[in-house]
Amino acid sequence: MRVFKFGGASVKDADAVKNVYKVLQQVGHEKTLVVISAMGKTTNAMEAVVNAYFEDKTSVATVIQEVISFHNNILADLFENKNHEIHTKVKTLFDEVQGFLVWNKSPHYNFVYDQVVGYGELVSTTIVSAYLNEVGLKNNWVDVRELIKTDDSYRDTTVDWEKTQEKVTETIDRKVLNITQGFLGSDNNNFTTTLGREGSDYTAAILAYCVNATSVTIWKDVPGVLNADPRYFKETQLLNNISYREAIELAFYGASVIHPKTLQPLQRKEIPLHVKSFVNPLDKGTTVGKGVGIEPKVPCFIVKKNQVLMKLSSLDFSFIVEDSISELFKMFHEYKMKVDLIQNSAISFSVCVDNKFGRLDELLSNLKSRFKVKCQEDVSLYTIRHFNSEAINKLLNGHEVLLEQRGTETVQFVIK
Repeated sequence: MRVFKFGGASVKDADAVKNVYKVLQQVGHEKTLVVISAMGKTTNAMEAVVNAYFEDKTSVATVIQEVISFHNNILADLFENKNHEIHTKVKTLFDEVQGFLVWNKSPHYNFVYDQVVGYGELVSTTIVSAYLNEVGLKNNWVDVRELIKTDDSYRDTTVDWEKTQEKVTETIDRKVLNITQGFLGSDNNNFTTTLGREGSDYTAAILAYCVNATSVTIWKDVPGVLNADPRYFKETQLLNNISYREAIELAFYGASVIHPKTLQPLQRKEIPLHVKSFVNPLDKGTTVGKGVGIEPKVPCFIVKKNQVLMKLSSLDFSFIVEDSISELFKMFHEYKMKVDLIQNSAISFSVCVDNKFGRLDELLSNLKSRFKVKCQEDVSLYTIRHFNSEAINKLLNGHEVLLEQRGTETVQFVIK
């Protein structure tokens, strides 16, 4: 089997959904498992529903109606028959969301988040599957929550590989076109779990591993993996080939094209990953697989925005050694801070973290009882792989550097 993954941009509206059909017609659809994300910015919209539920319940109906209207407009453009069964299917899914928000008794944000936000993927795949059937591309809609089994660490779960392998083997018909969701799984109580933002790539890799896929293709609105994010850098260059090791390095530092967890299961079974354009599906794109480094070998620029830089020093000027560092990392783990860069001296420890779970104030309160703390929010972390002096000068260009860390192949700067 092959595994394809189409992200939100590739199903953002009716024309985009029609283009998915064209891509499948051009590149083939036999023995293919297609993983699809929520449409456009639906995940953000569903997050707004969750926030309204916790902050102002009176606004929930209005916020969710915006999501419903968005999808209804797409349905109207895709299906001429107003009595088509797809309208009932989509309405039923949104009724389930609204019903959950009425009967739910859990006060836990992460649990509620996973039960609500995942409906973006359930709705998008229901629509795409129905449209493909309508235009003659017969397919099998699969609920990925019945395939990918996880623990109950909501919003950032760990996959139970043994159970997942068993479910995939039992469920997937390898002879047909299958449509399923990215981002989602379920725990032992069958509550919905999510694999983390941008987790649909990871979903594709998990399923590819379990079906021993011949390849995974991620369809993007860019020609492949570029050496820099075109949203932040004017000049970019296509990377034709990348080794697993190099791709894992790029993902670790925050390259947005490939999810950090995606490459590990693929590398274990040496399943090649293709990143291709859904605009020009016959173009070669980028291939990630066995090999040496990258081709062409050019500097690769990665940026992480909205980071937090903390400089910690002991209250009594004693050394920050193993015990102190161990204590710090336990706290970072407890408050779910992703550590992106560390640097220490005898009496200070600097760390750049991602506050994606919004628990910085709690962490700082704890840290200040044990350390002298300087904290700067809203900083950017820039990484250059395969750097040279020209690349560094081009990047810095007068910016204030708060922290620099340099290795043989990688240099990082925290910039205000």
